[in-house]
Amino acid sequence: VWTPRFEIDTNGKVGIGMNGQDLNDLLEVNGQIRAKEVLVETINWPDYVFKKGYDLKPLQEVEKYIEENGHLENVPSAEKVEKEGVQVGDMSNILLRKVEELTLYVIEQNKKIEAQEKELKELKKRLEKSQK
Repeated sequence: VWTPRFEIDTNGKVGIGMNGQDLNDLLEVNGQIRAKEVLVETINWPDYVFKKGYDLKPLQEVEKYIEENGHLENVPSAEKVEKEGVQVGDMSNILLRKVEELTLYVIEQNKKIEAQEKELKELKKRLEKSQK
């Protein structure tokens, strides 16, 4: 029995390794795809995270969300991804937003550490003076 490995249907949809299955998308591949490069065009790149007024949730809220839902807010759950898959451009956008949010949290934590170090130095100086 001959099975087609490559097909183009009457609507111009292309299937590779689909074995006669109905094609739903313009290109469907049943198997691994290897490429040197893939360009995914997306909109609303998350630089807005760094603009004034961005609602960066307090870490306590992030922790609570994770405890209640088992994943980060605005990130699809493993169950959803296993069932529906994930759009590469959308996921890149989501991940970059989370990296940018993490960067803001790290900057905030660093400022607190620097302020604590300064306060500690001042307290040490006062203590040294009071002991003389």
